[in-house]
Amino acid sequence: MLISTHTETAKQTEAIYIVDDQPYKGREYIGSAPKPGTPGYGQDVVGEEVPQAYLVFQPPHSVTRPHFHQTNQFQIFVEGGGTVGKLRVDPLTVQYAGGNTPYGPIMAEAEGIRYFTLRQTWDSGAKYLPANRNLLVKGQQRQVVGVQENKMTAETSNANTETLIEATADGLFAQNIVLTPKAKYSLPDTAEGGGQYHVVVSGSLARNGENLPPLSVEFASCDEGVVEIEAGPDGLELLLARFPKGQASGNN
Repeated sequence: MLISTHTETAKQTEAIYIVDDQPYKGREYIGSAPKPGTPGYGQDVVGEEVPQAYLVFQPPHSVTRPHFHQTNQFQIFVEGGGTVGKLRVDPLTVQYAGGNTPYGPIMAEAEGIRYFTLRQTWDSGAKYLPANRNLLVKGQQRQVVGVQENKMTAETSNANTETLIEATADGLFAQNIVLTPKAKYSLPDTAEGGGQYHVVVSGSLARNGENLPPLSVEFASCDEGVVEIEAGPDGLELLLARFPKGQASGNN
């Protein structure tokens, strides 16, 4: 299964949600995003085995309280700046949090902060702490962070890569890939992990006769095999975020 969502398609879903009296904006990319303030948000429910991807616009000087989710997720920080707990998060920072791994608070600075939330399966929303501590399954919490060290180019070769999260035995992996215009590149076999996302950072990704611009997103299931990417006429910078093997929720 390979699902591709164009930025303009996601823009059509844009909506504002009030979180602790703060106006957050969100865009749905793949699946249905949890909607703060609506019935069922954050309830103790493990959802369907379908991917869930959305973009969050956290407003300037706002704070998202510490919380956890029941499913494994990546957060890709693409614009603005702030902190997650004691961690500085500027573009591009990748945070992997396994199911039942608390993190936060997320604190946005003056320009706000924008980040993708990418999951293997549907999740009902944040379970804030300490109020929901009774729902937290303890034992094997897992958090891994990768930060882009250098702004790469591919001027002298067809492809240039930077590993943000080193590949682990169970398949967890994150890599930034830069291609020259029209260049092709074969991603690692999806069977090595538990499904993966492709986020277009800059340039464009050629797919099915169109060029997917920055902030477009793809999801490839673990049975998709080797996925080939091709840069558009202006080149491509793409972030690959691969989940570990095993259950999509719980502790991995």
